[in-house]
Amino acid sequence: MLLRHDRGMLAVLIALDIAFHGGRGAAVSAADIAERLCLARRGMEPLLQALARAGVLESLRGPRGGYRLGRSPRDIRLGDILAAAHEEPDPPDEFGGDLAGAVVIPLWSEMEAIVGARFASLTLHDLLRRATEAGLRRPVSEAISFAI
Repeated sequence: MLLRHDRGMLAVLIALDIAFHGGRGAAVSAADIAERLCLARRGMEPLLQALARAGVLESLRGPRGGYRLGRSPRDIRLGDILAAAHEEPDPPDEFGGDLAGAVVIPLWSEMEAIVGARFASLTLHDLLRRATEAGLRRPVSEAISFAI
């Protein structure tokens, strides 16, 4: 898990995009997420499904379907997102020898525990607050009114 920039970061980014643009109420389409993140929709689908299986997201079918948060942003920890993104176990350590076994591998385990504790302490709500502090504005849903 140690600071991988691939699957884990992408999962956090997808969950944050859904929280930012839809939250618990509105569904956000996979196509819209892919467009905003400049990604291929097909490549995101496995992550979206993994996040839905973990209860981080809810999947909604139909013409206005998409994804929305499965729980409040305050209740979704980044550790939950990373755990869902990395469902498959890590490959066994490929390093051998006395130095690896006695020093480096235990050090990496220690560092992963520190990073994991930090991710477990942060929520999507914390990231939404950071987005606001960075000057990003969440889209406002306006009620549609018809006049004849």
